[in-house]
Amino acid sequence: MKTTMKSDSKLFSFFKYAALAVILLFLLFPLYWVLITAFKTNMEAYRYPPTFFPRHPVLTSFLSLFHENNQFFVYYKNNIIVSSFVALLCCVVAIFSGYSLARFRHRWNTWFFALLLASQMFPVISRMISLYSIMGKLGIINTLGGLSLALLAAQAPFCIILMSSFFAGIPKEIEEAAYVDGAGRWRILFSIVTPLVKSGLVAVGIYAFLMTWDDYLHAATLIQADMKRTLSVGIALRYLGELSYDWSLVNTISIVGTIPVVLLFFFFQKYMIKGLVAGAVKG
Repeated sequence: MKTTMKSDSKLFSFFKYAALAVILLFLLFPLYWVLITAFKTNMEAYRYPPTFFPRHPVLTSFLSLFHENNQFFVYYKNNIIVSSFVALLCCVVAIFSGYSLARFRHRWNTWFFALLLASQMFPVISRMISLYSIMGKLGIINTLGGLSLALLAAQAPFCIILMSSFFAGIPKEIEEAAYVDGAGRWRILFSIVTPLVKSGLVAVGIYAFLMTWDDYLHAATLIQADMKRTLSVGIALRYLGELSYDWSLVNTISIVGTIPVVLLFFFFQKYMIKGLVAGAVKG
């Protein structure tokens, strides 16, 4: 009986790891294909049947990107500026709004929370016309500041909801003890409560940065000047032709464009996972 159970357990483990290997291969193959295409010539990238490893690996696309395509780095710089600015503003807004939702209870809290949730249910395209009209009247179309504010409005509701759950997980007794010792509300917030939710704050910042980094619709609608475009729009309009693509160069751009995201996850994944898990449990 025990032998049968052991054999069944080994068989189950085999199929489990085989299924995981298939899923992992399915998920990682597109990344592998982007990587090897970047080291191919454009003629080999169009070759049929395709080669699963470059016959003669070359750095032509990388050299072309760094020496001839200076406009790419303009898009890259704009993307970093906008993403960093939006992430910083989202953290600031989320601290004040999330703390208010978690600590100051009044009859409008539920409605405000419901409003934040409802704002996430509508597609982005549904608010672009009114957003464009408002920003046109304010004179901030075609500016990185205007784009940052539009993206802040899109990312802030979820960030506020997330931060409110982190603040709600901090016992009120800590704040009451600090208040008895003479600390004011501002000191309690910034010196005592905020350091306790720093992992959640990192998670909010990374979320806002990543969502802004990948944004296309806002940038394509609100920015028309080529020097103000961000990475996703700049790549689509400059490097993707009407009749043919330089696939080697496009995949090289994709690799270089993902470097900040990879580094962000590499250095802050511990804080992000800890923050997301901590925000899932209240009390």
